[in-house]
Amino acid sequence: MPDNKKFSGTIKKFFTSIGKLLTFNITTIMFGALLLYMIITVVLYATSDHVTSYQVTVGPLSKNPVCTALALRSEQIVTAENSGYIEYYATEGMEVRQAGSVYSIASEQQEGEAVTLSDEQIEEVRSSAEQFSYAYNSNNFYDTYSYKYLVRGTILQAAKESMSSSQTAGNSSETDEENTASVSEENSGAGSAADAEDQVISVGGQDVYTAPEAGIVVYSLDGYEEKTADTLTEDDFNQMSYQKENLITGGQIEEGDSVYKLITSENWTLMVPLTDKMAASIAGRESIQVKFVKDGESQNGSLSIINIGDQKVAQIELVNGMTRYAQDRFLEVELVINTQSGLKIPVSSIVEKEFYTVPREFMTLGDNGSSQGFIRETSAGDASSTEFVEAAIYRQVDSQGNEITEETQNDSGGLCYVDMDTLNEGDVLLKPDSGETFTVGEKDNLQGVYNINQGYAVFRQIEILDQNEEYCIVDQGTSYGLRAFDYIARDGSTVNEEEILYSGSN
Repeated sequence: MPDNKKFSGTIKKFFTSIGKLLTFNITTIMFGALLLYMIITVVLYATSDHVTSYQVTVGPLSKNPVCTALALRSEQIVTAENSGYIEYYATEGMEVRQAGSVYSIASEQQEGEAVTLSDEQIEEVRSSAEQFSYAYNSNNFYDTYSYKYLVRGTILQAAKESMSSSQTAGNSSETDEENTASVSEENSGAGSAADAEDQVISVGGQDVYTAPEAGIVVYSLDGYEEKTADTLTEDDFNQMSYQKENLITGGQIEEGDSVYKLITSENWTLMVPLTDKMAASIAGRESIQVKFVKDGESQNGSLSIINIGDQKVAQIELVNGMTRYAQDRFLEVELVINTQSGLKIPVSSIVEKEFYTVPREFMTLGDNGSSQGFIRETSAGDASSTEFVEAAIYRQVDSQGNEITEETQNDSGGLCYVDMDTLNEGDVLLKPDSGETFTVGEKDNLQGVYNINQGYAVFRQIEILDQNEEYCIVDQGTSYGLRAFDYIARDGSTVNEEEILYSGSN
């Protein structure tokens, strides 16, 4: 008996547990449905073919090459005509006129004095600091010294202006006459470069020396001053061996020492070493646009390709803009070769789709006055009637096969491309306000890609502007075309129209 009671108790517990499991409520039902949905989704995702997507971007076919150019200019080295302690009037990169004051030499060291900069001079220093910071490159640390001397020159110039003003206010009339004579002599020296070079002006116990001709003052030498395109060698393009000597000093100089160099022409030349591929891509061009990485400025120059040793070099002649880069021998430049811009897509994404072609004269508007379509004959038994069929017109071309524009939309002739799901082969279309008919059947192909923004494939027409082996540029604003940042199938051959897709990143 005890064994029977024990067995019956076990059976009772088992069925009680089963009853609890089979007790349904709304929470259990919702959880079960959600679990079932997740299982089905995972199974479908795991067993479906995945399409790699590509996001459409705007830009050129490929990036323009960025190269290092060597700058050649008309440069003249000016040497000291006397020994003594030098002070500078012209700042680094300053444009001076012929017979304009550049530096002075005194027999004794001038005492230093506090200098107060004007608001305009402070703003000039601040502006130059921002430009230097923006363009700074740690690989060209010597530019830091050039900038240091430029700021120092600004302060020295302010000091000389302050000293000149003080002397003018305190001097006797006799001194005023001497200074006036000195200034007159400086102005009269503008007649010839030779006279200006030999001219010395005495101011406050110092001999002030002037520029032999108009130009830009640079206080550095690098050994390239006498070089031309004909005298360059392959080694001249090696930046690792490039050295720059700063000429500004606060001490004494000797007669014949280099004081500064003067850039005397706005015409200058960029020499750009090229790879064979780059040389081939610009061969035949007579001009090219150059964009300077330093400040983003661009300009056009005449182009020729020459050989320096075994190195192909682009020789680009420029006629302005030199002032901004007077202190730079090597410049990072972008050669603007790829000017064609549009929507960039992979060549592998391109497919062709077949369309019916219908004469444009058969198109008409629906009752709402906006939807485009055709009037199609219908028949029911022996009776015949007509109906309006709204249609998506993918493309319209004129009688020469050119895309219809706003200027040519009223021209007669031409064809329109209609989706084959809209009409059927053999359909008879009526020309508006005419008894003329057209039987649907003629076909043609359009190039396009599959847009997958909505999770299924939709054909979008493209018009190719340019292409290479991997990518092509297509026109923006095409009817039933693409927009920037659309997602398309990277490999169009793996997709069917209106197919639901599971896409991966590109």
